[in-house]
Amino acid sequence: MTEKNSKMVEEMFALGAHYGYSKSKRHPSVKELIYGTKNGQDIIDLEKTEEAINKAKERLKEIFSKGGHIIFVGNKAEIKDLTPELAKCDKISYVNNRWIGGTLTNFTEIKKRILKLKKMMEDSEKGEFAKFTKKEALKMEKEILKLQKYYFGLLELNKKPDAIVVVDPKDEAIAAEEAKKMGVDLIAIANSDTDIEGINYPILANDRSRGTIEFIVKELFSECNKK
Repeated sequence: MTEKNSKMVEEMFALGAHYGYSKSKRHPSVKELIYGTKNGQDIIDLEKTEEAINKAKERLKEIFSKGGHIIFVGNKAEIKDLTPELAKCDKISYVNNRWIGGTLTNFTEIKKRILKLKKMMEDSEKGEFAKFTKKEALKMEKEILKLQKYYFGLLELNKKPDAIVVVDPKDEAIAAEEAKKMGVDLIAIANSDTDIEGINYPILANDRSRGTIEFIVKELFSECNKK
């Protein structure tokens, strides 16, 4: 980092985005993205983080401009309650409870569950459950809640996404591997303990900081968010 930093670097610094893990936990793949080490703790080079954000942002801008669709995987405890708001755009679906294995690699089956949820929600809104017994109606309402927990954020997903944006690809290893396997662009906010090899757009930052995650995601989605 230089003496004269950009506004984005300054804002990220104020949020603590530069705090990595201890040097002993550093993954070799992030070596070039580390500015230095202080008291045994890695300091992330935020100028390189800014460069990575801008590269990923350009890719997302391209996807959005062509009417593409992405999935935002924001299950991390620090951010999951904000995930639906951050993904408030018709070109962004989201997951904020748990990534269901096969979401990309077995999308045909996942789509069936999404369509089932849509149909059940529509029937409930139309009062269709009234023709069933109270016990049957209650059972169906419980099934809706169960399906919503995992698929509500994917209701607008009609095909394989063009990219997925993942917070902490180390924790979300299944989502990351599915993206790689299916040739879906992988954009990931990762900390210094993460293997970033194979990630199309790795963004190194303090992924334990709610403010940092929120700031980066808002930057990435700025071309898509509803006005």
